[in-house]
Amino acid sequence: MVRGREGSIDLNYNNHYMGGVAFNELMCRLIFLIRLLKVDTVVSWDPWAHDKENPDHHMTARAVEAACWIAGRAHDYPEQLAAGLTAHAVTHKYYFARRPEITRVVDISHVIDKKVEANRANVAKGPAGTNGSRLRAELAKQNLRLPLLGDDDATADRNYIKEFVLARNRELGRQYGVEYAEAFHYIGPGSSGRGSRVEEYLRQHAVPLRK
Repeated sequence: MVRGREGSIDLNYNNHYMGGVAFNELMCRLIFLIRLLKVDTVVSWDPWAHDKENPDHHMTARAVEAACWIAGRAHDYPEQLAAGLTAHAVTHKYYFARRPEITRVVDISHVIDKKVEANRANVAKGPAGTNGSRLRAELAKQNLRLPLLGDDDATADRNYIKEFVLARNRELGRQYGVEYAEAFHYIGPGSSGRGSRVEEYLRQHAVPLRK
């Protein structure tokens, strides 16, 4: 999901096959999307995570980090500029991993129901999907009932996700006095090199021309 845009764009890469994808191909496609959609904020895996065992996460993280700043360089991929796009660099990057270099904790309590529904939609794999309703059905065969799972499948799936899948978010939230939270390795404006420092200096010191 991109801010200001409804829907999603599927790049059609197969799960656990991205280790064989050409890095420059993936990076170029991301640069195109950043320029096309004027992306200011990205959320992705941390490219500097040393414990990242999933090749999909590792490849995506590296390509996202490279695309974020290369998209802002007018002399890279000039064919995109000739097609009408303009250079546009990402200014806010939220990277997450199992043990991230935590530089920002975000209160997600107000969007927790959306996160529950996103996890519930993942029925193909992952720890959420329909696990709650499946557990409810298995218990019923044993003439057992878990009050947490309620009286219907939708309630069972939602409550299962909140109690078990989002437990880490809930525990982190308690540490910071909120209901749910997420931790990120955040990289903001002014932290990506000389160009960003110049832009930050301009914002602070530029004054109007005298008439």
